[in-house]
Amino acid sequence: MEYNNYINTDYEIWSIIKQEYIRQSENINLIASENYASSAVMTALGSILTNKYAEGYPGNRYYGGCENIDVIENLAIFRSKYLFKADFANVQPHSGSQANAGAYLACINAGDTIMGMDITSGGHLTHGAKVSFSGQIFRAIHYGLDSITEEINYNQVRILAHQYKPKLIIAGGSAYSRVIDWVKFRQIANEINAFLIADIAHVAGLIVSELYPSPISIADITTATTHKTLRGPRGGLILAKHNPKLENKLNASIFPGQQGGPMCHVIAAKAISFKEAMSNDFKIYQKQVIKNAKIMANIIINRGYKIVSGGTDSHLFLINLLDKNITGKDALQALASANIIVNKNQIPNDQKSPFITSGIRIGTPAITTRGFKDNEAEIIAVWICDILDNIHNIKNITKIKRNVMDICEKYPIPSGSLCTS
Repeated sequence: MEYNNYINTDYEIWSIIKQEYIRQSENINLIASENYASSAVMTALGSILTNKYAEGYPGNRYYGGCENIDVIENLAIFRSKYLFKADFANVQPHSGSQANAGAYLACINAGDTIMGMDITSGGHLTHGAKVSFSGQIFRAIHYGLDSITEEINYNQVRILAHQYKPKLIIAGGSAYSRVIDWVKFRQIANEINAFLIADIAHVAGLIVSELYPSPISIADITTATTHKTLRGPRGGLILAKHNPKLENKLNASIFPGQQGGPMCHVIAAKAISFKEAMSNDFKIYQKQVIKNAKIMANIIINRGYKIVSGGTDSHLFLINLLDKNITGKDALQALASANIIVNKNQIPNDQKSPFITSGIRIGTPAITTRGFKDNEAEIIAVWICDILDNIHNIKNITKIKRNVMDICEKYPIPSGSLCTS
């Protein structure tokens, strides 16, 4: 249905949604964890499936009338297993954080030691940060990056693992641009008899397109999100190799462990996105995602800016602004004034708070979905540097904003929402 059919229902909300549609249309989105879902995915999200309660799992529900939901969830499970080459899948987690919580609680107990990447090095909150459940329920230790290469130092990981004997090691990150060696993590985990969980929330789309190594057959459990590079609805996913005992624990840790009824409309949207990710067009898209990131990183380096680890192998990279005497917060605000949207991000060993930071994170999934290719990636990188070179030059920012709006009009966001008319 069109937006205008709903406007009289709740004018305040629908008018704000309309404004958000305009904002997304007129801004270049470089947030690495965001993307544009397809019309089919958004249609499922707004479907009648949201009305159904379906606590439990297919064939074993607590409510009647779940026969169609069972078919949908089984299809989502089948497609995710096929897509990722996994033996087990749970498609019910509402988010990547809940997928991680479910994975941890299926393996270890409260108070046990876990080890993950430090958040300033590119790790995620759920990898043991003090403000997260993962750092409150469990005793968390962290590995960082090599001080010279700014890549994972696997010798340091091994030393810490043997020193603290964590029962669970998390490999993966939310702001790490290089390829992670899952095999080395497996070897370290085996040496101390620890579980290994691979968090592929950011690189899931790259993995299913065979552009990034898969941990599915290596890790005990793999967790993911279904948005970001996978370009589906916001949600979580748990995958694993065959282990009946662990599979039962994983299911129980999601329901009834921490969630009630699953979001049936989201599971349907996940199933659609899994099918979309099986296409050759999706693989072509992912290649361009990485190409765009590499092009942008190289131009920014050539303009005299530091990129953490010196480049990227994936869809994202971090700009270190310390020697430019610019905070991540100031950079974000200046770029936003030109309709270029990024997120401020801590850099390795950052002394500034997460609300200020010394860097920004750049990601290319959303702009690539929009149709931006080599030339557009080059242009955007130049605009970013032109703004960062003098963030107080309002005249220049205003000029770039006009150019941004022109390119956004040339490459509209995918249609399909209620506010496309």
